[in-house]
Amino acid sequence: MSILILTIHIIIALALVFVILLQRSEGGGLGIGGGGGQGGGFMTARGTANLLTRVTAFLAVAFFSTSIILAILSGRTAVTPSLIDEITNETETSTQSPAIPTVPADQ
Repeated sequence: MSILILTIHIIIALALVFVILLQRSEGGGLGIGGGGGQGGGFMTARGTANLLTRVTAFLAVAFFSTSIILAILSGRTAVTPSLIDEITNETETSTQSPAIPTVPADQ
């Protein structure tokens, strides 16, 4: 179950990066998505910006949702003792004297 959600999470993260890079930048950054003055596109600049904004918002919600689900699933796995507990258990077993074998009295 967690592997499936992790796979979906990675796909969403990659799609989110791609959609963010497509958006037109106000400061002249990457803005791969194209601009308003060009003709021949099937959508106007405003329509493209609205679509990309909505897709980005949807992907962000999906990304945070899968993050929370993965955190909950990882908390449900088998409880492993803390490092301090493991060290304490090791020192307790090493400080105890080993069992001394008894020798029969008739020899």
